[in-house]
Amino acid sequence: MKPIELPWLVIRSSAWPLSFKINRRVPLVLLGLTVATLLVMVWSVSYGEYPIAPLDVIKSILGLPTTNPDDGFVINTLRLPRVIVAFLVGTGLAIAGTILQGLTRNPLASPEIVGVQAGAGLAAVALIVLFPSLPAFALPIAAFAGALVAALLVYGLAWDRGAAPIRLILVGVGVAAIASALSSLLITFGNIEDVSQALVWLAGSVYGRTWEHVQALLPWLGVFIPLSLLCARDLNTLHLGDEVARGLGVPIERQRGLLLITCVALSGASVATAGTIGFVGLMSPHLARQLVGPAHEGLLPTAALVGGLMVALADFLGRSLFAPIELPCGVITAVVGAPYFFYLLYRNRNA
Repeated sequence: MKPIELPWLVIRSSAWPLSFKINRRVPLVLLGLTVATLLVMVWSVSYGEYPIAPLDVIKSILGLPTTNPDDGFVINTLRLPRVIVAFLVGTGLAIAGTILQGLTRNPLASPEIVGVQAGAGLAAVALIVLFPSLPAFALPIAAFAGALVAALLVYGLAWDRGAAPIRLILVGVGVAAIASALSSLLITFGNIEDVSQALVWLAGSVYGRTWEHVQALLPWLGVFIPLSLLCARDLNTLHLGDEVARGLGVPIERQRGLLLITCVALSGASVATAGTIGFVGLMSPHLARQLVGPAHEGLLPTAALVGGLMVALADFLGRSLFAPIELPCGVITAVVGAPYFFYLLYRNRNA
């Protein structure tokens, strides 16, 4: 009799109280996405006014000598930080979107819905337009503070002996609309030079990002991505509904608050680094779900790689499609994401 093949891989640690299971397709999908991401990143680094062969890019990154001694400066100082920032920002936005869709049980949820990106955008625009003389390092701090205030405002207004998912979404839409309106008001009456800078930031771009931006973003991802993976099992349970989760012994409000903080931290840090790159948090979970299924143990890392690949590819396309004119990567993701959003609306019209 032929044995039944189980679709799951169960991973347990004898040293740590850690046990989880993932779909058997997850390792293969993660490997494929990793290879595709590395190819896009090498391709992107090699492209520019000073073209460099992909093999020389790999040699330079590994510290090996190349045919031109200038390659190291161009690759490691000018281009590589930008590509890495694009990947990291996409990773953070994708995981934030996956958590939000799981928490709200709504396939249309994303960091934009709960007002996080709009709050960060309002704070950044206010800083650029009202205080243009402040140093550049104040911009990501203001953006993160704006995202945090918006999330706390949404959570506080939605609280009524608990934060029901539908209230979070409705309040989030309202806060996002108010923040966007205030941003438009500031842009309308601002100085034309400051307004131009604010509009580029709002469009979402990784232009000019350096190793300092990478170093500023990595601690956030290093703390909150592992935390999101540890909460994956509870996220599966919360996705079944409050009554089921409560019956299974999950402390609902504590876990929901922890996951919301994780979502805000990842999306706020990403927006603070690269501006409001839209639709990544919306599309990545859906694409990842089609690859590995709905279990969050495999869905979260898959969505992270999908988001990172998406932003890295969008940045490359923005630089190359209309060269020498450069489009912000947020414009590319919006061009792809807007039709996808309408497709999701149509598919879920009766849900």
